[in-house]
Amino acid sequence: MSDFAALWAEIAGVGRAPGGGYLRYALTPPELALRDWFRAQAGRRGMAVTEDGNGNLFAWCSEPWAGGTVLTGSHFDSVPHGGGFDGPLGIVSAFLALDRIGYHRKVGIGAFVEEEGGRFGVPCLGSRLLTGAIAPDRAAALRDRDGVTFGEALGAAPAGHLPQITRLSAFVELHIEQGRALTTPIGVASAIWPHGRWRMEFTGAGDHAGTTRMTDRRDPMLTFAHTVLAANAEARLIGAHATMGRVEAEPNATNAIPSLVRGWLDARAADTGTLDRLLEAVIKQATERAGRDGTELSVVAESVTAEVAFDTELARRLSALLGDAPILPTGAGHDAGVLSAHLPTAMLFVRNPTGVSHAPAEEAGVADCEAGVAALARVLEALT
Repeated sequence: MSDFAALWAEIAGVGRAPGGGYLRYALTPPELALRDWFRAQAGRRGMAVTEDGNGNLFAWCSEPWAGGTVLTGSHFDSVPHGGGFDGPLGIVSAFLALDRIGYHRKVGIGAFVEEEGGRFGVPCLGSRLLTGAIAPDRAAALRDRDGVTFGEALGAAPAGHLPQITRLSAFVELHIEQGRALTTPIGVASAIWPHGRWRMEFTGAGDHAGTTRMTDRRDPMLTFAHTVLAANAEARLIGAHATMGRVEAEPNATNAIPSLVRGWLDARAADTGTLDRLLEAVIKQATERAGRDGTELSVVAESVTAEVAFDTELARRLSALLGDAPILPTGAGHDAGVLSAHLPTAMLFVRNPTGVSHAPAEEAGVADCEAGVAALARVLEALT
């Protein structure tokens, strides 16, 4: 068994769902177990472990936050029934890369909290707090579906922005590629599409499904359904991505017309102008349909991330270092995108033969993962 396969096997069963994929929500028992595993791995290697008061965990080869340190790592949390590689691959690979180049270098490994936003609704929450991109009081008040706040789950009020992030010389995140664009084992990221999440609430009048005439109904589910189809059509027309993968209805009864429907729009595009046009078109169609249905619409932006262009010279340097590895953009958000506003940042991608992510079929071959470890080791060695 290779070093990668052996270390990967230690975490592969943690949080695996009986129906497939993983349930590793932030600060729940499976993710906490992985954080304990992180501490144990750091301890075996003589690395100091610190927390930043925001839920982010770090292991250091040298003085924590020392000037000139290169940070690497990723996250442990998953989307509901997500794949096992999205996030943890970058942390496992970081420990193995340091095993190859030694622990005398100024390198740190980060495990960021709530990257997916699968529990508290805001993606990259840990890195946003660390960099000051979200206010600690707002983050503390975020609630999961059971009503637990982030502050309660964390056990304290988030600390917020840590200025020492700017002391670091670079951040490099290794991640599984989440589409079908990468045909070689390793790639380098050029940019992250602008993207966001908008909560759309459709309000109508609850009533009896059997006795209320169709002409008398003010059914918000109809407005929601029209909006889903409109988002799909508009995204296809302009080459963007629109998804409504989460919906809640009240009272959520089979024989009752709902009084309220909440749907979350995930929208992404190659540039900000296209994303703005998509959002404008979807809201316009939803509003017009609400007028015909006798319902009301409210839209709240829960998180919006601007287009991220990674450090061009750093990307070119890493591509050349890795044998002219292809440089490609991604539509997926990452902690690297948040950190890029504060220090030189790069991402390495490991090939995903299925092209599937955020689902149980997400996969990466052992040989490609080992190539990822070797690539990260070479990058960390060159940058330190």
